[in-house]
Amino acid sequence: MADLLYFTGTMDCGKSTLALQMDHNHKARGRLGRIFTSHDRAGESRLSSRLGLEAAAIEVRPDFDFWQYVVGELTHGGRIDYVVCDEAQFYQPEQVEQLARLVDELQIDVFCFGILTDFRAMLFPGSARLVELADRMELLQVEALCWCGERATHNARTVAGEMVTEGEQLVVGDMEDPDNVVETAYEVLCRRHHRRRLTAARARATLSPEVLPFGGAV
Repeated sequence: MADLLYFTGTMDCGKSTLALQMDHNHKARGRLGRIFTSHDRAGESRLSSRLGLEAAAIEVRPDFDFWQYVVGELTHGGRIDYVVCDEAQFYQPEQVEQLARLVDELQIDVFCFGILTDFRAMLFPGSARLVELADRMELLQVEALCWCGERATHNARTVAGEMVTEGEQLVVGDMEDPDNVVETAYEVLCRRHHRRRLTAARARATLSPEVLPFGGAV
């Protein structure tokens, strides 16, 4: 029986790397699939990981119809045994329902990868629907760490170096430079420091023993 699986975690926990590995493993066993993604850091129609691995992918825009695409491919003699869906948090709820239909009616395995909550600590609509419909949800075991050394559970957005909790839900940025003072950037934090809006840059600037990484409780 096919499954709809959702692999999730914070940013920087290896979701895209696992998505690429999943595709490789199934191809190695003679299965044929498709890779989908949305708003990848490497640009349109690319699935990339922070380790430098990349693969071509099909870009999922808000009006993309998974059911129509797959049925069209099968009708024209194509073969699809599975699909890998990265950045699934950006998908529309109805697109998640289309993925569930692929599993139930066409017996196609669907492997989704994404983050649960946005920079405001609120569920993405796509992730919320995946939680509701997935046969199984897997929390990735590669733990991203907050600057304090605790397990990171929240994604923070910074603008001009300051953490923000208001704005558009979808703003593409990256985590390569959490001290960036101009561009929009992202950083992973534990819940405690997300609530206090205490990023790594602010902690260093404070120069207080209580906020130094690994240097006592905050």
